[in-house]
Amino acid sequence: MTNPILRSLSPLTLLLASCGSSISAQDTAQGNAPEAAGIAVTDVASFDEPWAMTFLPGTDMALITEKKGTLKLWREGSDSSVNVSGTPKVAYGGQGGFGDVIVAPDFATSGMVYLSWAEQGSGDTRGAVVGRAKLVMGDAPKLEGLSVIWRQFPNVSGKGHYSHRMAFSPDGKYLYVTSGDRQKFTPAQDLTGNLGKVLRLLPDGTPAPGNPMAEKGGVTAQIWSFGHRNLLGIAFSPDGRLWDIEHGPAGGDEINLVEPGKNYGWPLVSGGDHYDGKPIPRNNTRPDLAQPAINWTPVIAPGNMIFYTGTAFPQWQGQAIIAGLGSGGLVRVKIDGAKATELERIDLGNRIREIEQAPDGSIYVLEDGDGAKLRHITPNG
Repeated sequence: MTNPILRSLSPLTLLLASCGSSISAQDTAQGNAPEAAGIAVTDVASFDEPWAMTFLPGTDMALITEKKGTLKLWREGSDSSVNVSGTPKVAYGGQGGFGDVIVAPDFATSGMVYLSWAEQGSGDTRGAVVGRAKLVMGDAPKLEGLSVIWRQFPNVSGKGHYSHRMAFSPDGKYLYVTSGDRQKFTPAQDLTGNLGKVLRLLPDGTPAPGNPMAEKGGVTAQIWSFGHRNLLGIAFSPDGRLWDIEHGPAGGDEINLVEPGKNYGWPLVSGGDHYDGKPIPRNNTRPDLAQPAINWTPVIAPGNMIFYTGTAFPQWQGQAIIAGLGSGGLVRVKIDGAKATELERIDLGNRIREIEQAPDGSIYVLEDGDGAKLRHITPNG
């Protein structure tokens, strides 16, 4: 019987990316060139303002979100994609729009996917939300039964720092959601709201039992950690520890080991200063607060990160591989328990929004912005 996912893409002819191009060491002007890093980079498709990508388990298919509100279904080897219908209306603008996409731990039987996006509130306010739906395959793939299971609180003005990245715990029992400070600073320290926090939820969006402030109820019961700024990556390392990657202000991007109940300091301390030059006390002035494992100044402006578990790049196994917007490539970080050490930067010549590991252990990255390329990274030779 033909796989319905394959049927849905048959009109695309699933061509290999003959129009794609490869990048070589001569194409890069600074940093470690791909050939020097032992990789080959091939452009395979393009998308408009892509934000996130996830492979569907047991297939060579991936879902890709575009900020204006489109969800794409793409197959490896194709330079085209199809639209998935049933997507929500998003509050597009600034950093807002369609956000993350991940699959449920039981996707093979449930077909459930989780999505995040910016939602219009009352008046001139907005907030991030998380929804889940069943992905129905066939001639016209669609989301069925989409429902919102979590919202940022409170909604505020502005169009920045939604964060809204998601990750399931390795055992599949808990959903972790990053919630940015929405460029409002002080809500990151306010435990009556969920801005500037990492939240631990059950798969249905309710607060997980055993959270550090569960006894307080309400939104506070969602909180796993607080004092965060703009968290654009969250992932579990192979040893089961949770890590985040977040933007600092003018300086001070961070990678953090995220532990329950800890205060990560924003906006009380930082490795950077305000954009107007006003200084912020440094992290080490408050040893009572959680300290970043790495603090970057100049910034790398991270897009997201993965922990590499494949065999295509055995020298990368167990390491955090970070998509860099500001650094224009990948940043490779060694994790040793609670410690982190930057090992290498690979210049890809453009802002990189998203990184995902393919089923065969190769890597795909999505550039940022209009006409952004989907790029395939494989071992060189």
